[in-house]
Amino acid sequence: MKALFDTSSLKCSKIITKEYSTSFSWGIQLFAPSIRPHIYAIYGFVRYADEIVDSFEGYNQEELFHEFVADYHKALERKISLNPIINAFQEVVRNYNLQTYVEDFLKRMECDLQVTDYETDEAYKNYIYGSADVVGLMCLRVFVNNNEDQFNALKGSAKYLGSAFQKVNFLKRY
Repeated sequence: MKALFDTSSLKCSKIITKEYSTSFSWGIQLFAPSIRPHIYAIYGFVRYADEIVDSFEGYNQEELFHEFVADYHKALERKISLNPIINAFQEVVRNYNLQTYVEDFLKRMECDLQVTDYETDEAYKNYIYGSADVVGLMCLRVFVNNNEDQFNALKGSAKYLGSAFQKVNFLKRY
C-alpha cells in the first residue's frame, strides 16, 4: 500500500505546482513523462517552504517552518512522511542525492524569516544561490539522472536559470 500512498503524494505535488505556477506547470509538460513527477515533487516542497516564510502572516511562521524542516529530516530518516508533499520530495532527494542543495535552500528560507533586505552584493548573491540556484541544480540532477559529467557540464547554466526565475519573481512584486 505504500506505493499507492507514494502515487497520491506525487499527485498532491502536481496539484500544488498547478495551483501556484501556471507557467511552470506548463513548462513541465515539455519534460519526459518519466521525470515530471520528480520535478513536481521538488516544486511542491520548495513552494510550501517559501509559502511558510513569505505568506503565513498572522501565524507563527518560525515555528511552522521549523516543524516543516523537522518533518523533512524525519522523512529522510524514515523514508516516509504523512505530509504528502514531504513524502514525495524525500524520495526524490534520496534518489538524486539532493541533500546538500536542500540544506542550502532551507538555510535561505530560514533567513527570510528575519532578513528582508540584502545590503551587499555578496549577501544578495548568497540569497539567490540558496533560494533559486539550488532549485535549478536539484532539477538538473533529475534531468541528467545523476550523470556526473553531464551535471558538471550544465550546472552553470542551471544556476543561471534558477537566478533568472528568482529575479523575475522579484520584478513581479513591484
